Amino acid sequence: MSFLEAMLLALMLTLPFALYRLIKGPTLPDRVVGLDLITSVSVALAALYALVSGQTAFLDVAIALALFAFLATLGLARYIEYRGQKGD
Repeated sequence: MSFLEAMLLALMLTLPFALYRLIKGPTLPDRVVGLDLITSVSVALAALYALVSGQTAFLDVAIALALFAFLATLGLARYIEYRGQKGD
């Protein structure tokens, strides 16, 4: 097993923990962090798989997923901020 394959395995093992935080997070910001972690790990998995397999199409997938994750995190942060100010 090469180093890159070991890194793929290590990243796949982090996904259940991030999924647990997404589902069981006691607050909405905890759930957002769990979702952001899942997307970050997915970007890393796609990039590493592109290196292991030599298929460059997975780099395009990683870039698109990173952009979508960034925009989703920004949107959720604005939602949390707006929701917090609404009660003030």
